[in-house]
Amino acid sequence: MSDRVKVVVTGAAGQISYSLIPRLVDGTVFGNKKVDLELVEIPAVLNKLEGMVMEMEDSFFPHMGDINITDNFADAAENADWFLLVGSIPRGIVLNGKKIEERSDLLKVNGGIFIDQGKAIGEKGKEKAKILVVGNPANTNALIGHHHARNETQLWMAMTMLDSNRAKSFLAKKASVGVDEVTKMTIWGNHSPTMYPDFENVLIGNQRGADVFSDLQWIENEFIPGVQQRGKAVIDARGASSATSAAKAALDTVRAVEHKTIDGDCFSAAIVSDGSYGIDEGLVAGVPLISDGQGQVNLVRDFSLSDFAKQRIQISIEELKSEKEAVADLLD
Repeated sequence: MSDRVKVVVTGAAGQISYSLIPRLVDGTVFGNKKVDLELVEIPAVLNKLEGMVMEMEDSFFPHMGDINITDNFADAAENADWFLLVGSIPRGIVLNGKKIEERSDLLKVNGGIFIDQGKAIGEKGKEKAKILVVGNPANTNALIGHHHARNETQLWMAMTMLDSNRAKSFLAKKASVGVDEVTKMTIWGNHSPTMYPDFENVLIGNQRGADVFSDLQWIENEFIPGVQQRGKAVIDARGASSATSAAKAALDTVRAVEHKTIDGDCFSAAIVSDGSYGIDEGLVAGVPLISDGQGQVNLVRDFSLSDFAKQRIQISIEELKSEKEAVADLLD
C-alpha cells in the first residue's frame, strides 16, 4: 500500500472544513501516511484558504504532505484516493434573483454541481476512490454524482454518521452509560428529518436496544424526533448550523472505512442500494456497514427489523424516491 493518500475537500473555506481539514493530517485518520490535500473553493473565497494553509504550516503536522488551493475540481480530482464533498449551495441563498427555499429547488441547484463533480471523479479519481458527500441534500447529491461517475469500482457514500453520533448520545444519556458503550448504531434512509435511528438493533454493552429501551413513549416522542430535528435545534441554539460535530462525523466515517470494524459492531453511511432490506435498488440510503480495513466496505445483512422499524424506514425511502423523481432530468 502507498505511504501517501490524496484527499480532495470541496467547500474548503467553510466552517465545517475549518474544523475538518487540520484533523485529516494529525495522524488519527490515516495513521502514518502522508496526506496530500487538494482544497477546492469558488474563486471568490480562494484567498481565505491562504490563511488556512498558513495556520496548517504553523501547526507542525508531521503527516501533512503537499497542499494545493484551486477552483478547478477536475484538476484536483486527478489520482485522488478520497473525496470529501462538503461544498453545496445552502437553503436561503439568492441565485439569479430567486431565493432558494424549497427542497426541490435545492435538489436541482446542487444536482448540477454534482453532475460535473461525478464525471471528474469517475474519470480522474483512483480506481478504488472513496467519496463521502456531506453537502446537503447529501443522499440525492450522492445519487447524482454516482450516476455520472459511471465507475462501479469507486465507493460513493452520503454521510449519516452525524445522525448516528447524535443517536448514540441520546441513548447513552437515557441508559446512563458512556457513549463508548453504545455500539452497532444504524441510521436508515435519508439524511433528513425522515431518517430512522435504529434503537432496537443497537447494543448497550452486551444488551440489545430492544431489550433496554422499553419506554416506547420516549422513543416515539423524544428520541426519534430529537435525533431527526437535532440539526434545527443546534441552529436555534447557536444561530449557525452544526460545524464541529459535522466535521467530526465526516472524520469518523473516513476512519471507519480506513480501519477494520470491530467484530460485532458496524457503522452507518448511505450507499447505493442493491435492493436489500426492501430498499429500492439504486437509491442512496443509510444502512449498516462494516469495513475490512483494506478498502472493502460491505453491507451487514443480518439485522432484524420489526414492523415498527420497517414502517419508519419506508417513510424515508418514499422521500428518497420522490427526491429521485424531482431530479430525473439530471439522471439522463
